[in-house]
Amino acid sequence: MSTMLRPTGITLDKQQGELRISWPDGRECVYPLSHLREACPCVECRGGHSRMGREYDPDNILKLVPKRSYQIKSIELVGNYALQPIWDDGHSSGIYAWEYLRRICPPEEPAK
Repeated sequence: MSTMLRPTGITLDKQQGELRISWPDGRECVYPLSHLREACPCVECRGGHSRMGREYDPDNILKLVPKRSYQIKSIELVGNYALQPIWDDGHSSGIYAWEYLRRICPPEEPAK
C-alpha cells in the first residue's frame, strides 16, 4: 500500500460532529459524521453486492441528505488500512478503507 494513503492524523470530534483526517500530502479532510454515516460502504447500506464498486461511491458526501443526525460511539482501526466506526444507531459493519476515505474527502471550501 502506498504511504500516501495512510493518514498522518485522525481526530474524532464528537462535539463538532466531525471526523478529521490529515494525509501525508498536507490535505486535511473534514467529514461531517451524519454524511459519513450516509456514505457507509458496507453491502447492507449499498443495497447489495452488485452496488459495491467505485462507481457507486458518492461524488460529494456533502450532497448526501442524512436521514437524521448521527454520532460515533467508538471507532477502531482495522489493520493498517481502515477505520470501523460504531454508530449510535447500532450499525457497525462499515469498514472505511483509507483509499475510500481519501476518495470521498469533502471538497475544500474556496478561500473567501
